[in-house]
Amino acid sequence: MTKPVVGVIGNAQVLNDRHNVQAVGRRNLQAIAEVAGALPLMFAGTPDITDVDALLGAVDGILLTGARANVHPTHFGVDPHPSHEPYDQDRDAMALGLIRACVERGVPIFGICRGLQEMNVAFGGTLHPEIRELPGRMNHRMPRLENGEIHPDIEVVFADRHEVRLAKGGAFAGLLGCDCIRVNSLHGQGILEPGERVVVEGIAEDGTIEAIAIADAPSFALGVQWHAEYDPQRNPINRALFEAFGAALRQRSKS
Repeated sequence: MTKPVVGVIGNAQVLNDRHNVQAVGRRNLQAIAEVAGALPLMFAGTPDITDVDALLGAVDGILLTGARANVHPTHFGVDPHPSHEPYDQDRDAMALGLIRACVERGVPIFGICRGLQEMNVAFGGTLHPEIRELPGRMNHRMPRLENGEIHPDIEVVFADRHEVRLAKGGAFAGLLGCDCIRVNSLHGQGILEPGERVVVEGIAEDGTIEAIAIADAPSFALGVQWHAEYDPQRNPINRALFEAFGAALRQRSKS
């Protein structure tokens, strides 16, 4: 049986201070293969290598993964600052146009963490480079030890940390069959003002936007701020999202 193909965006990294590579976290690939039931195909997150038309002719959907790099502030009218680095401007240039093309052509697209942020910016929205600096917001970054190092226990790092209230009658509430969920939290940057076609579908208790949909998209076009790729094999919330993405991929592959 032929499986649908998902393009998974790569991230720029430098290995051993000298080798420029494109990388994708393994859990993203496993979530696509094991839960969405599709074949993950990594593509370079840089426009001088990846042609959007050729890419969308070869895949049935796109996964925009999380990443260490932030979306560059010039895309939403904020001056860059060293404290908000690193950036991956090649991925910015690749992803923002790709998102609009996917929605226009009805190609299923799922944004995770940075992917949600890119979806918002692609439709004219803004981000705050450090959401915890806003009054009343919690620290959404990953847990650290007292000495500042990242907590060594991955189960602690990716543990559910706060609630998300879902919009009644929205796509997420329909998919998940509830109006409140609990999710993990590993991000600094977050949505400030939603873009023109961005529908806010989930909000954390501190007001942080956690789930979005693109209005009038002809196919699956959802984004989440949490890392849904971490545990969809055993987490019913994340499993439902990847399964719904997989159903949209199969529908696209038949068209």
